[in-house]
Amino acid sequence: MELKEIVNALSANPLVQDKLLIERTYTHSGTSTFIDPANLLLEAVDTHFEIRNGDDCAAIPNGDGTYTLFAAEGIIQNFVRNSPWFAGYSAVMVNISDICSMGGLPVAVTNVLWAKDQTASEEIWNGMVQASTDYGVPIVGGHTCYGNELNLAVSIIGKARKLLTSFDAKAGDRLLMAIDMDGAYFEHYPFWNASTTSAPAKLRRNMRFMYEIAEAGLCRAAKDISMGGIVGTLGMLMRTSQKGAVIDLDRVPVPENVDLLKWLVSFPSYGYLLTAPEEHVDAIIGKFSSGGITCMSIGEINETSRIALFQNNETAFIN
Repeated sequence: MELKEIVNALSANPLVQDKLLIERTYTHSGTSTFIDPANLLLEAVDTHFEIRNGDDCAAIPNGDGTYTLFAAEGIIQNFVRNSPWFAGYSAVMVNISDICSMGGLPVAVTNVLWAKDQTASEEIWNGMVQASTDYGVPIVGGHTCYGNELNLAVSIIGKARKLLTSFDAKAGDRLLMAIDMDGAYFEHYPFWNASTTSAPAKLRRNMRFMYEIAEAGLCRAAKDISMGGIVGTLGMLMRTSQKGAVIDLDRVPVPENVDLLKWLVSFPSYGYLLTAPEEHVDAIIGKFSSGGITCMSIGEINETSRIALFQNNETAFIN
């Protein structure tokens, strides 16, 4: 496809547009929440602190220089209905990715499950248990509601010492993409599954990479690649950082025999966007490569507040 065709298709994709227009979410909720440490019994924190809406997790200071990370995900109802086992597995997996994207390590998950009877919920539960076992992250509680429709939401807590946020990308940073290419698309969904076919030891080892990158101070900002794929996720990251970016399509790693346009909007089971100074790029790539994860420098952050694609010496902006 020509660059203009790619840009037009991405601009018209509802998953991408949903992420590019994410500011609609903040119309009623606001962009941040201020918390009085007294409400959390944090004696070591003597001033109000801000939790900014737009990160993959809320980062709550513990008063000792560490953070408790807290996040939740609701799963699309049709996905739960049509693929209950994989929906249960994915619900745990995507919450783990949220924790990791902020430089954290997951601690435990809980769930809320709506089902009409035990039979209807069994496959969902089995999927959640499998993910919990594979990643070594326990399910420690939850709530079951009885109703005529299947629905699922999962929450997670994690821990971190040095945060990777969505707010700290700087102009001049390199944009990196890290992704497990050893997978395949799940049925008809734009979901690249590199998790259920991986050994648990690999999943657990690679789960630590973002934490280790944060600890080493290699990365400025990060986000896990979610619905809307690379472009949609980058749109959210640039909105919170108030920056723009250029993606060099010729540098984006793409699995063999996979269509580029589909890949750009795909949701991978293991995928992150990171921004970092040029001098740290090789160290980040080396860290991911040690676990069989493909990581490439695919672009650059700038001050334009717009996302552009570059290919064959041409540049076009996403609308």
